[in-house]
Amino acid sequence: MKSKSPPLSGQISDIDIRHLRIFKAVVECGGFSAAEVQLNISRSAISISMSDLEQRLGLRLCQRGRAGFSLTPEGTQVYDAILQLLASLEGFRTQVNAIHAHLKGEFNIGITDNLVTMQHMRITDALAQLKQQGPEVRINISMLPPNEIELGVLDGRLHIGVVPDLRTLAGLDYLSLYGETSQLYCSHTHPLFSQSTGNPSGYLSKQDAVVPAYAQTAAIKAQHLRLNASATATDREGIAFLIMTGCFIGFLPTHFADRWVSQGKMRALMTDEMSYVTHYSAITRRGAPPNLILQTYLDNLNQGKEVATK
Repeated sequence: MKSKSPPLSGQISDIDIRHLRIFKAVVECGGFSAAEVQLNISRSAISISMSDLEQRLGLRLCQRGRAGFSLTPEGTQVYDAILQLLASLEGFRTQVNAIHAHLKGEFNIGITDNLVTMQHMRITDALAQLKQQGPEVRINISMLPPNEIELGVLDGRLHIGVVPDLRTLAGLDYLSLYGETSQLYCSHTHPLFSQSTGNPSGYLSKQDAVVPAYAQTAAIKAQHLRLNASATATDREGIAFLIMTGCFIGFLPTHFADRWVSQGKMRALMTDEMSYVTHYSAITRRGAPPNLILQTYLDNLNQGKEVATK
């Protein structure tokens, strides 16, 4: 003769858990009437739930009638099993929450050079928050050109990058961070330093200038085309080196040049006309596997954006 399958041979469903919680409340309240108030459902709904649970388990769980409510021996055993089950569910929830509370692992971020002096501290502030939230997180920063950062994010070597908005790649997601203002500068040893700020652009075009050897937007390139480009540099520090020789003029971000301006070693030229804004974004790989550290950092960046706009 073929043996009968046990009542719980299938998976325990959400409905089963709901019936078990109702049964637990009925036992602890000592009956249907008292449980009705605690559960905030009708007595008939409790009765239906109990009947469905007994049918699902194939057991008589309680006696109910004029003599009052009482558990059967099987009902007592089921109640004890419910306590163990719910304790296990609570333990699972606690362990998952602990994973969120204790971030651990490596976080690899690529950043374009010379952004640390930006007044907008969203990158720095978000890193500080991440370290507070996950003291065991190992943060690895790579200072790289924008194209190398893009490649690093795309191939998974970097979790996130910070790059100027020069182009949009299909495999990346972009989170706008801020704009960076650049102006035209000369050093204190350059002939233009002691002259009036209203230098005609035609006169500027006769001065030797250093221009970036890295990619720029069309609008920014148009500003550089007005100069007599006789030198190039692969980064902003290289541009600053050549400006400080006193032989060249060139564009620098205002936050980067401020240290020399405050010391009287540099000044901006034609500030109303010779300036531009570079916008920066944080980039992540579209469709990348879930990463709790990365998501936490992105949440921190978004919070920084909300604060900045208030």
